[in-house]
Amino acid sequence: MHICIKAKSMIEFLPVLDFNLATYIFVLFCIMAAVQFLFLALIFSRLAFHKNRVKNPNSKGVSILIAARNESENLFKNLPFILEQDYSEFEVIVINHQSMDDSKYILDAYQREYKNLKVISLERSQHLKYGKKLPLTIGIKGAKYNQLLLTDADCKPTGNQWLKSMSSYFTSKHQIILGYGPYIKSKGLLNKVIRFDTAWIAMNYLSMAKAKIPYMGIGRNMAYTKEVFDKVNGFKSHYSISSGDDDLFIQEAAKKKNYTINLAPESFCYSTPPASWSRWIKQKSRHYTTSERYKVIKKLMLGIYPLSLLIMMISFVTLVFDSNFIWISLVIFTFILLIKWIILGRSFSKLKESKFIALLPLLDIAYAILTPIMYYAIDKTDKNKW
Repeated sequence: MHICIKAKSMIEFLPVLDFNLATYIFVLFCIMAAVQFLFLALIFSRLAFHKNRVKNPNSKGVSILIAARNESENLFKNLPFILEQDYSEFEVIVINHQSMDDSKYILDAYQREYKNLKVISLERSQHLKYGKKLPLTIGIKGAKYNQLLLTDADCKPTGNQWLKSMSSYFTSKHQIILGYGPYIKSKGLLNKVIRFDTAWIAMNYLSMAKAKIPYMGIGRNMAYTKEVFDKVNGFKSHYSISSGDDDLFIQEAAKKKNYTINLAPESFCYSTPPASWSRWIKQKSRHYTTSERYKVIKKLMLGIYPLSLLIMMISFVTLVFDSNFIWISLVIFTFILLIKWIILGRSFSKLKESKFIALLPLLDIAYAILTPIMYYAIDKTDKNKW
């Protein structure tokens, strides 16, 4: 009798699948939930359960490259932290690209103090290409060492072990190291939005790299060798646009497992976030200029997750009002939510952004809605000069 009651309860719990609109919506909901689960299990879990293995110290020399334009204040504040890294043999090359501020005088002063600082000055000329690609190419050609570490003038390493940590991941197999560049925490909604956006993007590109689908790095914390740069002719294939020195370059250069990621906390390189919404939007528009050049598979991988999440949410809300599907839909939705909380939470924890974990399911949905709106609303033409 007891078994019969349980069986009856189970039958009542399961929905009746008739050929009607509600059934089709339920099937769609299940498919989208499965897509979400596959992304969590096969992509994002790789970062969530990533372990930073202890690497052998790198004994080879490293050239640190910084392309700077009108960055006198940032160079004054941050350059000493770069120059005073705990490493046996390295040089810092600052390519001063047509600056009109006091960068020259600050660099001259630091050159007198630090023997490992090399300055390459590009004088003002209307014929010189804007953006970072020209100064970086000149800096790489003039670099003393084969191993290169790139950052920006507004970046400050988390400590003096940054160079040692990043360079330790160079091996005969790994010639590209993808690092992480978070933004400094401060008060205000804008800062939270920027930090969440940065952490989410990092979770994407680092997880995809571990899933053997590398599509970008960040120019403020990335390392590679001269051979890798020369093998793809540098930035030649996308030199016509100002951006792409990190994402388009990585899509060409990262091949056959010649890359790895570094999430050791000492490898982080922090930046000062944009101080206004307009500056942040301008920064985002510059990043979006490269998206049209992504291969179809990369576009699909980046678009399927937010699209399937939105469809899953819409279909779930619809099914809540149908007594035939409400309980099974609720169970599936709760299961996906819990898995998402665990996987995304662990990923954000590794990126040292634990403050967002409590609201991650809501932020996940909000991000899936707002990102395409911002993408299509922002002007993506290549108008930026730096």
